Amino acid sequence: MKPRVGFLGTGWIGCHRMEAMLAAGAIEAVVFADPSAACAAQARTLAPGAQQVEGLEAMLALGLDGIVIATPSAMHATQSIRALEAGIAVFCQKPLGRTAAEVRAVVAAARAADRLLGVDLSYRHTQGMRAIFELVRGGALGHVFAADLVFHNAYGPDKPWFYDPAQSGGGCVIDLGVHLVDLALWTLGFPEVGGVTASLRASGGPVATGQVEDFALAAFRAGGTDVRLACSWNLHAGADAEIAAVFYGTESGAAFRNTGGSFYDFVAERFSGTARTPIALPPDAWGARAAAQWAEQLARSPRFDPEAKHFTCSAEVLDKIYGRGTILV
Repeated sequence: MKPRVGFLGTGWIGCHRMEAMLAAGAIEAVVFADPSAACAAQARTLAPGAQQVEGLEAMLALGLDGIVIATPSAMHATQSIRALEAGIAVFCQKPLGRTAAEVRAVVAAARAADRLLGVDLSYRHTQGMRAIFELVRGGALGHVFAADLVFHNAYGPDKPWFYDPAQSGGGCVIDLGVHLVDLALWTLGFPEVGGVTASLRASGGPVATGQVEDFALAAFRAGGTDVRLACSWNLHAGADAEIAAVFYGTESGAAFRNTGGSFYDFVAERFSGTARTPIALPPDAWGARAAAQWAEQLARSPRFDPEAKHFTCSAEVLDKIYGRGTILV
């Protein structure tokens, strides 16, 4: 029998992930919850047999195998822990928590419950980053001594809670930079991180109390690699988006970049001196691949995956960028 899964939050992302999981044929969508009538109607179209309930507690009473959480960031950690403590596997939108302390608490709950925990770190699942991951891990680039990470967005989020630091945990760094930091650490094998420095700005000036940053520059050392990070919302970028992860090694280099300002189309190339060779080209339907793979893994086994311990690594770097170490309230 397929795992019985509930969907907490069925906006665009929640429904997109539901569609991918159902298309994979790995799970059954049996229940959903969303306060928006329009979002609920979308979910009902995808899963006409699913029951609509008011929220998480009603879902927990149904004896589910898994829950997909696509709610505002401030709710992610508490909702994930509540589900895990009820013996239910979790797939959560990023960020898993607003701080490293929140993320550690979720991972600890998953380990204690022996239940699968997944996070929608979708860029790991692009063909381009998979190809670069194999090059780096296989030693084809030699010693990777530097990496440049960029995510500039000509638009900002359209929901007010993103701009409230107590609800979001921060601005463009936790929204966009979390993907980049995770990509670097994952590609490099999650080395020890130190020497973190950062400059955070809001509307071109220092970030004031109650504000979140819309532009950030940061640097850190990941093992033997110097990493630079730049990310932003509402930047005059000359395109919808500029997204890149570039790795420089002693033997070769490799780059993952969006094309034509797209949020979805990416090319990956390997560099040798002045020459470049494509290693991955669009199209690539990567957007919900993380969700589909979690569903397939849940169907094989609901037990805790030790790889989940690495979810804390990028959260710890983000805490250092923000200069904090406590749970937000």
